[in-house]
Amino acid sequence: MKRSEINGIIKDSMDFASKMGYHLPPFAFWTPAEWAGKSHEYDEIRENMLGWDITDWSMGDFKNWGLVLFTVRNGNVHKKDNVKVFAEKMLVMNDGQREPFHYHWNKVEDIINRGGGTLVIKLYNSTDDDKLADTAVHVAVDGRNFTMPAGCEIALKPGESLTIFTRQFHKMWAKGGKVLAAEISKTNDDQEDNCFLEDLGRFPRIEEDEPPAYLLCNEYPKAK
Repeated sequence: MKRSEINGIIKDSMDFASKMGYHLPPFAFWTPAEWAGKSHEYDEIRENMLGWDITDWSMGDFKNWGLVLFTVRNGNVHKKDNVKVFAEKMLVMNDGQREPFHYHWNKVEDIINRGGGTLVIKLYNSTDDDKLADTAVHVAVDGRNFTMPAGCEIALKPGESLTIFTRQFHKMWAKGGKVLAAEISKTNDDQEDNCFLEDLGRFPRIEEDEPPAYLLCNEYPKAK
C-alpha cells in the first residue's frame, strides 16, 4: 500500500467514526511529531499496539481485501503481570470489502455492528490440520446459542453481535453500505494468535510516497 493511501484511509475513518457518533481517544489524532515527544508514560500504547492498524494482508488490493482497525484498549499476553485480560477495537469496512479466513488459538471475540450497513460473517470449525471442517458450528448471536451448518453466513444489522470462539474460522464483509463495528475480546495478540487459511501477512507492505500523517500501531518511536 502507498503511504498516501493509508493517510487518506485514516482521515476517512476519522470522519466516518465522527459521523457515526464514535468518539476516538486523543492519541488517535497525534502526528508523528507529537509522538516523538511522548515519554515512557505512554509505553502502554506502544507496547500493547494501541492505535491505527490498516491492513490488506499484504495482498495489495485494499479495495476488495482490506480492513481498518483502531485498538482502543488492550493488555499484553507477553507480560507476566498483565492485568488487562480484555481488548476493544473499532473496525471499519467499506461496502464489499472482505477479510480472509482465519482463526485465533486463544482469543474469543464479540463482533458488534455499531452502525451503517450489514456485516456478514461466514463460519467454519477448523480441522486438526488447520483446514475448513464440514462439522456444524456453534453460533452465538446476542445471547442466543444454536448450531448451523458449516459455512453458514450470519448477517448482523446495526446493534447485533456475534461471538466468535477459539479455532473457529471466520471471514467477514460489509454489505449494503459502509460499516462501523466493534470488537470486544480477550487480550489481543496480532503477533502470534492468528492462523490464516492461506499464507498471508498480517500487516501491509508500505511504499513511502509521502510522509505519514499518523503512525500505525507498529510504527511508534521509542520513548527517549
